[in-house]
Amino acid sequence: MGRLVVNQDKIDDLDKLIKLCPFGAMENVNGKLEINSGCKMCRLCVKKGPEGAVVYVDDETAAIDKSKWKGVAVYVDHVEGQIHPVTFELIGKAKELASKINQPTFAVFAGSGIKDKASELLHYGVDEVFVYDYKPLRHFRIEPYSYVLEDFINKAKPSIMLIGATTIGRSLAPRVAARFKTGLTADCTVLDVKENTDLIQIRPAFGGNIMAQIINPNHRPQLATVRYKVMSAPKRSDEAHGNITYCRIDEDKLISKIEVLDVTQKESEVNISDAEVIVAAGRGLKSQADMKMIEHLAALLKAQVASTRPLVEAGWVDARRQIGLSGRTVKPKLIICCGISGSVQFAAGMNNSDFIIAINTDEKASIFNIANIGIVGDMYKIIPRLIDSIKSGKGVNL
Repeated sequence: MGRLVVNQDKIDDLDKLIKLCPFGAMENVNGKLEINSGCKMCRLCVKKGPEGAVVYVDDETAAIDKSKWKGVAVYVDHVEGQIHPVTFELIGKAKELASKINQPTFAVFAGSGIKDKASELLHYGVDEVFVYDYKPLRHFRIEPYSYVLEDFINKAKPSIMLIGATTIGRSLAPRVAARFKTGLTADCTVLDVKENTDLIQIRPAFGGNIMAQIINPNHRPQLATVRYKVMSAPKRSDEAHGNITYCRIDEDKLISKIEVLDVTQKESEVNISDAEVIVAAGRGLKSQADMKMIEHLAALLKAQVASTRPLVEAGWVDARRQIGLSGRTVKPKLIICCGISGSVQFAAGMNNSDFIIAINTDEKASIFNIANIGIVGDMYKIIPRLIDSIKSGKGVNL
C-alpha cells in the first residue's frame, strides 16, 4: 500500500495546491494542508504541486509465496440444486485463465441433496468439483456458506476465485474476502492473468468514465465477481471428465442465527438478460408516447424492449428493462439501439452482443464505435421505414 506524505514547509501557496485536487480531498486546517478520506490516490498533487510538497511513499509489503496457491475456482451459484447459468459462463473463463498459467480449474458446490447434480459440472471441463452436501446448507444463509468457502479455500488453496454477481454472490464474496484479508473486484467486465498468476481485473470506475485495471499482487486468493451474460459459457461435452471430492466439515460451523421459516416461489418476471433480440431506446426518444413505436418494432421482431437509465428515471420504462452498469447485462444475438449515445455505463452492459445496430443523428456518437451497423439519421424516420419493410417482407433499403 502507498500513502501521501505532506511536507508543510515546502508549500508556498496552500490555496493553489488545494485547487489541484479534482476530488476535493485536500483541506486548509488552521493554515496546514490535510488530506481527507476523499483522496483517490491519483497523485495529481504530487505531479503538479510544488516539488516535495506532497510525496507518494510506497510502503513495503511482504511478498506472498504464490507457489502455494494454484488453480482457478468457481463458486457454483444455485437455488435448491438448480445451477445458475452464470456458473457455466465463469467456468468457461476459469478454463481460459487456467490454461494460460497451466493450472487446474475447480468448482465448489454447497447445498443439500446435490451429489447427483455435481457431476453435471464435469461436462463443462472442470478438473475437480468440491461438494459440501449437508442438510443445513439446503437454503442459502450467509454464515454457513461463508464458512464453507473458507474451508474450501484453506483446503484447495486456489490462486483465483470467481463468483457470479448475483444476489447471493454479492452477499458472499465480500465476506470471504474479509476472512482472508484479500481484495475483491466487483462486476468485472474483462479478466486476464499474468504469467506470475496475478489476475488482471478490468471494470468501469468513477461512474463509468474510465476502465480501471486492478491487480492484487500480494494477497491470495484473488476474488472477482462477474455479472451474468458478460462471459461466454463453454459447450457441454457428452463425456464427463474430472473428479468429484466430497468434503467433510464440522457441522457445528453450519449453525446459523438465521432461521428459514418458509420459501415462496417468486413469480416469473421479464428478464432481458435472456433475450435473443432486443430493441433499446435512449435519450433520443422525445416522449413516453413514442415508446409505442419502439414496442411496435420489437413486437414484429419478437424482441424484448429495453432502455437506458434516463428513460427509467423518467418513469417511461420499467427498471427491470434497463441496460447498463446500474441495470442488466445482456448478450442477445441482435440488439437495435435507437437514439442511444453509447455511454461507457450502457456499453458495458451490452457490448458483448452478437450483432449491434445503432441509429443516431450524431455521427460522432460513441455507440457507433461498437456497432456492427451504424445508421446516421432520425430514428423517427428510420424506424417507421423498418416497420413497413418488415411488414411487407421486402428487404430494408435505408
